[in-house]
Amino acid sequence: MRNQDLVARQLVSQQALETARTQVETLVAQVEAQKRQVQLGEAGVEAARVQLSYTVVHAPFIGVIIAKAAQIGEIVSPISAGGGFTRTGVGTIVDMDSLEIEVDVNEAYINRVEPAQQAQAVLDAYPDWTIPAHVIAIIPTADRSKATVKVRIGIDQKDPRILPDMGVRVSFLEETSRAGAGAPLKGVLVPASAIVQRAGHSVVFVIDGERVRARGVTAAQTFGDLRLVEGIDSGTRVVRTPPADLQDGARVVVHTS
Repeated sequence: MRNQDLVARQLVSQQALETARTQVETLVAQVEAQKRQVQLGEAGVEAARVQLSYTVVHAPFIGVIIAKAAQIGEIVSPISAGGGFTRTGVGTIVDMDSLEIEVDVNEAYINRVEPAQQAQAVLDAYPDWTIPAHVIAIIPTADRSKATVKVRIGIDQKDPRILPDMGVRVSFLEETSRAGAGAPLKGVLVPASAIVQRAGHSVVFVIDGERVRARGVTAAQTFGDLRLVEGIDSGTRVVRTPPADLQDGARVVVHTS
């Protein structure tokens, strides 16, 4: 603007004005080019941040890692790679607060199991510790080879001693009917393992001297590892775990401790 005033007053030449204009346009172009370089650098920084985020693995929930499948240098993919050296998982994580038990129940007894039914669990590692539990659901499918149905059991008492893949035994508790509520229980308690099936009937093997006698019984409520039965008298000695080939009248040897 100053040069234009000077040209109007004929104090500078027109050529000097054009030279000044050219310099201004050149400097403006250089400033715009530098702005583009800044924008390009910012885009590169953002791309680097995105690439860096790909190196961080976030767990979908809070838990404990029990197995690390991927090793340093391996390629990990979220989908199946169809072979090669690509892993589809980094490791295995367990939510310790949502542990549950899966048991296989024989088809012959699945009719006695119901959702929300009370149960008791005993870990093989802690045989004297009874854990209160309940039935979550009965999986609507059967294992033909084992003739069992899988049942999901919820653990009512959380404890750090309960670890994934531990061996466990589950006892299902039968509720006393309302009609019999308050009535005295009839029968005697025997180990649940002492009750076996023979010819479609529930029997226990009673020790009679040096031989055993098969006695038919009627099984009722379950109390942990014990079962209430009718058909034998209190104080009767029974075989705790009869072998599959044990028959009525078989000779036995009783060991006392």
